Amino acid sequence: MLKALRELLQPPPGMAFDFSQPAGEPALASPDSVAWRVFANPVSLFIGGVAAVLLELAEPSVRSGVWNHSSFARDPLTRLRRTGFAALMTVYGPRSAAQQLIARVVRMHEHVRGTTPDGTAYHANDPRLLDWVQATAVFGFAEAYHAYVQHLSPFEKDAVFAEGEPAAQLYGATGVPRTWAGWEALLGATAPALEGSNILADFLRIMREAPILPAPLRPLQRLLVRAAVEIAPEPVRSLPQLQGQGLRFGEARLVRGLARSAALLPLGDTPQVQAARRLARRNANT
Repeated sequence: MLKALRELLQPPPGMAFDFSQPAGEPALASPDSVAWRVFANPVSLFIGGVAAVLLELAEPSVRSGVWNHSSFARDPLTRLRRTGFAALMTVYGPRSAAQQLIARVVRMHEHVRGTTPDGTAYHANDPRLLDWVQATAVFGFAEAYHAYVQHLSPFEKDAVFAEGEPAAQLYGATGVPRTWAGWEALLGATAPALEGSNILADFLRIMREAPILPAPLRPLQRLLVRAAVEIAPEPVRSLPQLQGQGLRFGEARLVRGLARSAALLPLGDTPQVQAARRLARRNANT
């Protein structure tokens, strides 16, 4: 299990990166930020990532862009690790590397455009869609940490959104919420457009069955997927494809035990550990 948790925090094949270099370069988020705590836990990171995608796939334009122009259906493990790596880079990576990665993503998104099944045109770099994607990601990671690792105060919940703004701005999300109340307002404004779909059901099936964790740990993988459904806010949690897919009686306690144990395990040279070493060299030179 420890090895599987370590791998959730590692860059995908072909994207190896040393977060300890260059010595002293700051990240987009500071070491004393709430984000540094939230993104260090592999269990809540996985749960939060799945919850964020559930919210993304409930929005018709985002759903079409994600499903028609990514490898989720063909290779969910690589897609998830790439997405996770991008998130870790925005929190722990040296600022210059984070900026370069985000710029590459923005260039790739420039070509992601089309029409939804009902004929609505979409473009991945549309600020409205970017605001939703960035906000759902922050919500997913923060809410998973809050629900299963350690409760966040209202101040800390606001801080997570404020801390994510520099990265969001680089992506082009110019109207991303800066507070938890801002997120709730965005959710309320977007709610009338959110809907279920066969793609949402397919995503849940893929996340339950894909070889993300080793075969002996596959029941644990399915448990974590149910934990993601459990924290999805209304009206998404009531969509037909998600009804009855949340945690069963007593499972929330098990998930909390797993997530809190992960915070105590020696996970080795993780991005957070490497980044702390990078910044320690900066302090040593001042």
